[in-house]
Amino acid sequence: MRALTWQGTHDVRVDNVPDPEIINPRDAILKITSTAICGSDLHLYDGVIPGVLPGDVLGHEFMGEVVETGKDSTLKKGQRVVVPFTISCGNCFHCQITQYSACENSNPAEKQDMSATLYGHPMSALFGYSHLTGGYSGGQAEYVRVPFSDVGPIVIPDHLEDDKVLFLSDILPTGWMGAENAEIQPDDTVAVWGCGPVGLFAVQSALVMGASKVIAIDHHPHRLELARQLGAEVINFETTEVREALMEMSGGIGVDAVIDAVGMESHGFAVDNMLDMVKQTIGMGADRAAALKQAILAVRPGGRVSIPGVYGGMTDKFPLGALMEKGLKVNSGQTHVQRYTKPLLDKIEDGTLDTTFLISHRLPLEDAARGYKNFREQQDSWTKVILKPGMEMEKAA
Repeated sequence: MRALTWQGTHDVRVDNVPDPEIINPRDAILKITSTAICGSDLHLYDGVIPGVLPGDVLGHEFMGEVVETGKDSTLKKGQRVVVPFTISCGNCFHCQITQYSACENSNPAEKQDMSATLYGHPMSALFGYSHLTGGYSGGQAEYVRVPFSDVGPIVIPDHLEDDKVLFLSDILPTGWMGAENAEIQPDDTVAVWGCGPVGLFAVQSALVMGASKVIAIDHHPHRLELARQLGAEVINFETTEVREALMEMSGGIGVDAVIDAVGMESHGFAVDNMLDMVKQTIGMGADRAAALKQAILAVRPGGRVSIPGVYGGMTDKFPLGALMEKGLKVNSGQTHVQRYTKPLLDKIEDGTLDTTFLISHRLPLEDAARGYKNFREQQDSWTKVILKPGMEMEKAA
């Protein structure tokens, strides 16, 4: 089959790779109908996530048609399903309390030492991301093997097209959980750093949850306009001093909750962020956390900090004193996708949530390398890229 493979920093290629096979009775094989490039994929593309090997198949946002099942799968051939990017067994302690992204069993034992050393416990498994997270092949391919297919995938009604539901795989639940972790109250003012896909869904989710004011922070004009269209007030951090603006917009007290939807490659002009960029470039592993540092300083005393943005290692000059002295509450983590897919599917069906406004480009799988390059370099106009394995090159839009 054809699949997008990682070959090195800024080098991804569509190659011929072996077809997936049923390995475990709970497996299923999908024929991919739609898959997307995620902002988290750019961390792999930029070479800042350890444990990625040449030839690894990328992609963790995907859906498709079931073409083969193991004897213990609950799926049936011909069903259309969206697959969570988190691979979860459904039976362990964490899965039983719906902390699916902390699954104890999905990351193979022989791959657990690396993440256990870095984080104190082994990480759960993710599709198409890193051998830190299990080394599973991803869905930017014609076919994919889905482990624990009786736990993760959600069956999609025929009347809902792929574009409306694809983002249930990751970014919609991630934005929703990011807003949920901010513990939003009806009179809250909430600030969201980053108007990429997760940030925009966090904005939308915070407003649905009843926040009285949501402020979106970015520097890309089109993305800020998308946030404004959702109902947010906006700040361009290149032209405005963010903390001063947030104090003014919150009546001088500071915002009640902040959401960092940027993560480990944030941009900023602070000297310490520039040093982090240098360290990250030369492989010293320092996460660029300018957005998170700014968010912690901007939130009011007693406020809440939500971190859906991806971090992978260490960061320098962290404002730990501000975190403690202000009495802030922090919620973070990979998304417990399976907890949210059904209620969010219901909100898509009843029109409460829209997911299609993000989509800027649809490309054939064969054109994936161009999609990655432009998604990274033209973030204002390439807001979300969907790859279609069955699309012919001349039909790309």
